[in-house]
Amino acid sequence: MSFIKVYIHFVWSTKNRAPFLTTPEIRKTVWNHIRKNAKEKGIHIDFINGYKDHCHCLISLGVDQTIQKVMQLIKGESSFWINKQNLILDKFEWQDEYFAVSIGESVLDRVRNYIKNQEQHHSKKTFQEEYDEFIIKYGFHKYADG
Repeated sequence: MSFIKVYIHFVWSTKNRAPFLTTPEIRKTVWNHIRKNAKEKGIHIDFINGYKDHCHCLISLGVDQTIQKVMQLIKGESSFWINKQNLILDKFEWQDEYFAVSIGESVLDRVRNYIKNQEQHHSKKTFQEEYDEFIIKYGFHKYADG
């Protein structure tokens, strides 16, 4: 048996960053569904939360899981489910793009806390501001500039 422990912090937004996930109740329903569906697919979600227009998810990858496949399974199924449940009035979609960064054991609690406090965090900062900070913090701007 192989033993691995690889944590990835995923962040993705709603299509065009539309604030579809308007209430704490809708968000809780969606996060709970994503967690339940992921578990059924053998995806271990350590922590999940988000705000009106995006989701943060800390996942421990399994030995045969890829970042792309995990995102495809989570985002595809959850958008289908949200529309089927008529949780929002418009057609719900997630943006195609996402962030995925590896997280070391020494900062796991800090990342969990960050994800947990999204409501409070976004009372002071927009998702665009958070997005821009991620781009710089993780050096993604180096890749985008060509």
